[in-house]
Amino acid sequence: MHVIHALAVGSGILGIAPMPGASGDYAGDLEHLRHWRPALVLSLVTRLELYMAGAESFGADMQQRGTRWDQIEIEDGGAPDTAFDTRWVAVSGFARKALLGGGRVLVHCRAGCGRSGMAALRLMIEMGEAPDEALPRLRAVRPCAIETEAQMRWALAARPEPVPFLRHS
Repeated sequence: MHVIHALAVGSGILGIAPMPGASGDYAGDLEHLRHWRPALVLSLVTRLELYMAGAESFGADMQQRGTRWDQIEIEDGGAPDTAFDTRWVAVSGFARKALLGGGRVLVHCRAGCGRSGMAALRLMIEMGEAPDEALPRLRAVRPCAIETEAQMRWALAARPEPVPFLRHS
C-alpha cells in the first residue's frame, strides 16, 4: 500500500511518499495517487531508480491523469548541486502557488525520507514557517525526513519567498 505522509502547509497539503512502484504495485500506487489528486508531483529520483521500480512511465502517467509532474534528479543520499538549485527555483514557485491556492503537492524519492524530506522542509520554510517549528512538524509525520547533514544544510538555507504572482483569468 502506497502511503502518503501529509501535512497542512499554507492553504494546501504537502505530502512526501516513497516512489510509486517501490512496493511492487505500480498500478495500485497510481490509483492511490489519482484519488489523492495532487496538483504537482515532484520526483527526486534518477531515471534508473524509476526504471528499477517499473515506474519509467511515471511522468507521462501522472500527466495523463491531469497532474503536473516534474523531476529533478538527485542521487540517493545526495545533496543538491548548482543544476538542482537552478531547477528548484521554477519548481518551488509552482509548488508554492499550488499550496497557497489550497492544492496538494507530493514530493517523493525512493523511500520517502531523505531527498523528499529535504525538499518538503525547504518548501515549508519558503512558505514562511520558522525552521525550528517546521522540522519537528515534518518529522512528526515522517520521522526519517532528511537523512544527511548536507540535505539539512540545503533545506535550512531556504528563505521565506514572496508570494508568487498569481495570474487571474
